[in-house]
Amino acid sequence: MAVRDYIRDRFFPHMWCPGCGHGIVLNNMLRAIETLELSKNDIVMVSGIGCSSRISGYVDFHTLHTIHGRALAFATGVKMSRPELTLIVPMGDGDALAIGGNHFIHAARRNIDMTAIIMNNRIYGMTGGQYSPLSGYGARASTAPYMNIDQDFDVVQLSKAAGATFVARSTTYHVQQMTDIIRQAISHKGFSVVEILSQCPTYFGRQNKLGTAVDMMTRYKDTTTPIGSKAKKQNPDLIERGIFVQKEMPEYCTEYEKVIERAGGGA
Repeated sequence: MAVRDYIRDRFFPHMWCPGCGHGIVLNNMLRAIETLELSKNDIVMVSGIGCSSRISGYVDFHTLHTIHGRALAFATGVKMSRPELTLIVPMGDGDALAIGGNHFIHAARRNIDMTAIIMNNRIYGMTGGQYSPLSGYGARASTAPYMNIDQDFDVVQLSKAAGATFVARSTTYHVQQMTDIIRQAISHKGFSVVEILSQCPTYFGRQNKLGTAVDMMTRYKDTTTPIGSKAKKQNPDLIERGIFVQKEMPEYCTEYEKVIERAGGGA
């Protein structure tokens, strides 16, 4: 099955702003799914609200476009009832770590088998460019015109601490790495988190004077480095990308089946 077979053509052209990184994420996510040769009928995509959540409208899978911050809760219900299905949950800053933060840490703690793709564009783009939990100290936004003073979450460190068994980071510049990481995340048996640094030239870029979408993507090239590189030792401010955690632990649905068996009189 080719990449185009996974797309709902009738909903194009998409609604993202020119230069938005989310289309790049969609493209490379579909390429990862293509390499896995997954059937459309075996995939369920669950999203909440936000620019990133529009992805569910463009893919020809089973999809749920749910309420803000609750995508992982809905996805958990689907996975518990149909554990054989592949669950993919695209999220933005708020869906994942603001209103959705509680669901996120508990999905990671449970190690339920699904893939959370967090598109980190450091802003709430759909509602006017407000600052988010990922904007970071010193950033400017429509709700922080005189500078944001909140510290940002480190998505990787938070995911590791919460218990996710697959944790990775890439950017919209590093498309081949992104495709490979998403492929491995989907294949992993457990809760997978993939953070993707994704540019928002319309709001974050404009308000923080970061230039065009191309300028912002070039910045990802210049400010990131592979995990454990010499460059990181020389410049601690560089952001590492790659796979940080990949380990096997009991998966929630599998363990729940054992509970059902014991309750029914099994061993």
